[in-house]
Amino acid sequence: MNDEMEQAEVELRKGSSPFHKLGQATAVFLRAALGFEKDIMQQAGTLLAEAEDAAVEHQRRAVRDPSTAHQSHIYPPGAEYALIHAETQLMSAVVAVLNESVTESLRGFYKMRRAFGTLSEISAAEKKYLDRHPPESKGSSSSSTDSLSTGHGQSESITPDTSDDDFEELSYNEDEDHDLEFVDAKDVLSALVTPIGYDGHLEFPDFTTLKLHDTNSKSSNDEESSSTTPEAGQRDADDDIDFRTITTNPIDLFIHSGTALCFGLLQLLLSMIPPAFSRLLSIFSFRGDRENGFRLLYSATRFKHNINGAMAGLIYLGFHNGAIAFCDILHKGALPEARLRSLLAEMREIYPKSKLWLLEESRMLTRDRKLEQAVDTVRAGPKSSLKQVEALATFETSLNLMYLHRYEECAASFIRCVGLNNWSHALYYYIAGACHVELYRIHQTSDPDKAKLSAAKAAKYLREVPMHTAKKKFMGRQLPFDVFVGRKIQKWEARAKQRHCDFVDAVGVSPLVEMTYFWNGPTRMRPDHLANCLERLTWSEQQATWPNEPVDEHAIFHLLRGVCRRNLGHLEEAQSIYSTEVLSHELHRLKACDHPDTWPLPVANYEMAVCYWKEAGGETGDRATLKKCSESLAKVEKWESFELEARIGLKITTARETLKRCGIES
Repeated sequence: MNDEMEQAEVELRKGSSPFHKLGQATAVFLRAALGFEKDIMQQAGTLLAEAEDAAVEHQRRAVRDPSTAHQSHIYPPGAEYALIHAETQLMSAVVAVLNESVTESLRGFYKMRRAFGTLSEISAAEKKYLDRHPPESKGSSSSSTDSLSTGHGQSESITPDTSDDDFEELSYNEDEDHDLEFVDAKDVLSALVTPIGYDGHLEFPDFTTLKLHDTNSKSSNDEESSSTTPEAGQRDADDDIDFRTITTNPIDLFIHSGTALCFGLLQLLLSMIPPAFSRLLSIFSFRGDRENGFRLLYSATRFKHNINGAMAGLIYLGFHNGAIAFCDILHKGALPEARLRSLLAEMREIYPKSKLWLLEESRMLTRDRKLEQAVDTVRAGPKSSLKQVEALATFETSLNLMYLHRYEECAASFIRCVGLNNWSHALYYYIAGACHVELYRIHQTSDPDKAKLSAAKAAKYLREVPMHTAKKKFMGRQLPFDVFVGRKIQKWEARAKQRHCDFVDAVGVSPLVEMTYFWNGPTRMRPDHLANCLERLTWSEQQATWPNEPVDEHAIFHLLRGVCRRNLGHLEEAQSIYSTEVLSHELHRLKACDHPDTWPLPVANYEMAVCYWKEAGGETGDRATLKKCSESLAKVEKWESFELEARIGLKITTARETLKRCGIES
């Protein structure tokens, strides 16, 4: 976590314990998760399997002979190995989902389910200990706890998990996803009832919020309470007992912080699944709770000096500065600024060499619309020894340059991404080409020579796009952005043929402003940046061919114009644009266009929901207006599949959850 990965790997290779193997696997997993590189993912999968096997063997040995394991007052023999096993299963699940195979993805979700069972048993043991030995106060001494018992806090043992052999072969036809047949395994979860949460002393919440084929459910009163107290999760986290007052034993603290990390991440990930994936997850009866997820992760950050606490801090900051900040409809406590800034400052002090924390600082500056500072912060920092971190930093800088309309720099930065990362070369070339399209349009009349040079670069980069659109896949399918940019190139090539014009002259409404929207740029832009967006859009409207442009181009133009006006604070004008210039079109008319863009219609409904939310003034606003917000969201939720719906899906999921907290149901 201090950007000394090579040294860490050298030290970890000196031992062969499950802890050493977990460390080695985690180091490679971090590379895989940051870079999405297939060879690194395969390497991570191999090391995780080795760590998992070692953990299972040591756990079984601990059950047979408790003297071979850590002697804990709190946890049963072998709990430390059970945690390692659960952590390797969760990381394996992530690697499986990042692979191209749907079969492997199902195996990943199965591993997630098994990890949940192990974590539940660990947390139940912890709860039982605290029930018997309640802490005296929040500031009680750890030494008092050490004298409570001379033996194990539990006589039971955590059942060693079964191997993947119990996961029977899936019947899988590459061309027929609907024929997938999942056969459940005979494992410890068959009779497991999800434990009821402890009443305030322990950081773990009521785990009935995370359903895995159990029969327990929260009462309607509990649900109502949780939905009407927005700050409940944060308050409970502040009131929780610091586990360092219970024990000072490093292995016990490792188990506690690791369980909080894993449960927190599980709940968080499951709560943010876009609607499109809900059918797949229904196989496993997964349901997460975002508030509890964040609460658990934050409690784990108390242990910043171990890997669990450091990872929890990175995830906590990353989700808030990325996924949560990406959304528009949020309750007032959704971004706890003071907590985030304090946590980041501590992490930077403990791990001063890592560029990951510098990247989080840059993201915070971006949220504050301090785009220039965000770019300078990353550029001024030391170069990371991890290629994956350097690639991520370059990508974030590229996006900020796009929001700043610094087209030359933005294009060059995205081209650098091609050499650093293989996530989506098609997207990198597309945005670089779109930058030069804007430069061509800017200089077309004022400097023809510059315009000609920009046109050549635009054509060069955009022609590269089709060569890369089929190379990268996720769960066996093309990446959504690859599909989107590939269709755009086909559309413009067809227009160039029909109009007998150069390729660059066939490009439609500003592709850069369009891409800026999908990366949530307007919410990060200051008024002058938004004014630049409006100028780039106006170029299309000023062309002689504009009245004859197809209806989907008009829909894109007006949607993006409405977004700019909304972010400038002109809500009524934005609503008028959406209703009269976008939503007035019938879907079949857009579908009739060549290589059509149909996404503006569902997105306009989402944008209307945002306008209603802003008009109401947030969660405490006018109920009738909030109801209109919910109704607009419902239209998008019921919409047929459309391009880049996952980008909107995350916003929809968050918005719906926010409205439920306000007592507004769909």
